Amino acid sequence: MANAVTSVVAVGTADVDRCDCNVIHEDIVAQVREKMPGDDILLDLADLFKVFSDSTRVRILCALQHSEMCVCDIAFLLGMTKSAISHQLRALRQTRLVKHRRDGKVVYYSLDDEHVSNIFEQGLIHICE
Repeated sequence: MANAVTSVVAVGTADVDRCDCNVIHEDIVAQVREKMPGDDILLDLADLFKVFSDSTRVRILCALQHSEMCVCDIAFLLGMTKSAISHQLRALRQTRLVKHRRDGKVVYYSLDDEHVSNIFEQGLIHICE
């Protein structure tokens, strides 16, 4: 009996994802096409989201959400080497998610701007719902 219910649910879910109509809603397609950013912008956006696919980088962003920190502090907090943290910070800098400032021999990192904080917070809200 349990197997019958499972297969009905699985088939029902697959049916939802399949569209059996062959009609193109040209007015909707035209409206959406006008609002779509160019391919180069969408590729940059995809690259930005790829940066969030690494758990170490996400942990770094989470730490920097709370305070500006140097590499040594981040490494100690996350239980990692300074070299590993520096490597990840480089990727975060290249995508303009973090910025740095030098104070003597110490380099401090922080989130680049409020947008980064908002992206991070919205992702957390989505995951926690």
